[in-house]
Amino acid sequence: MPTAYIITVGNELLIGRVVNTNAAWLASKLTYLGYSVRRIVVVPDVEEDIVEAFREAMAKADVVISTGGLGPTPDDITNLAFCKALGAEPVVNEEALKMVREKYASRGYPMTEERVKMAMMPPGAVPLPNPVGTAPGILYETGGKIVVLLPGVPREMEAIFEGYVEPLLKSRGPPAHFSERVVTVRGVPEADVAPIIREVMRQNPRVYVKSHPKGLEVDAPLLQIHIYASAPTPQEAEGAVDAALKKLVELIKSKFSNAAIY
Repeated sequence: MPTAYIITVGNELLIGRVVNTNAAWLASKLTYLGYSVRRIVVVPDVEEDIVEAFREAMAKADVVISTGGLGPTPDDITNLAFCKALGAEPVVNEEALKMVREKYASRGYPMTEERVKMAMMPPGAVPLPNPVGTAPGILYETGGKIVVLLPGVPREMEAIFEGYVEPLLKSRGPPAHFSERVVTVRGVPEADVAPIIREVMRQNPRVYVKSHPKGLEVDAPLLQIHIYASAPTPQEAEGAVDAALKKLVELIKSKFSNAAIY
């Protein structure tokens, strides 16, 4: 399974002012597309940190996606830091410049040096149109790896990803389909369910099972158990999840007669 790294850039994420919803959204999308997300990294608006994050990600992952730092303000430096990570001089991409110019012209704003910066990217990069904002995304391919830089505004990031990145990853990625089931268990502590989960995963190696404590219900432990599988066809993925779920329920009921499962 091809691997992916997600890099989210922004001081606001590290001080807790903004919740990192972009990372969760991208991780879910990539998982359903058949990519194994191996790491989610949050870095500040500091050039050396962004450079280091890109270099590590490109050394270890097949797909790298970043969000944030593509705007006109002084702390928006992700595109420039990415160039440095590649050892490339940033250039003004004429297609990207046209996109930015037209966006601002439609609102009656002139081009400025700060706005031109939004069109700067490494040579050979492809700008991705932003249908709901001003900063284009950036697509760069090297050595069989795909790197995508997206804006940090969630609706802009999502629009560019779904319009341009998702179709590309579908065409390049594995013929993978994702399936998921969630079951709630009341009356069994998580520690007692752990060996059952291990056994289910041993018998179903294609499946990943994870428990999430949800506190108490009627003074009894409450767990949500998520079962995931990825396979070449929807039928295989769903079959793997169904088999694991059946075994999970069977083992819990055989060991804990007081457990409620729903």
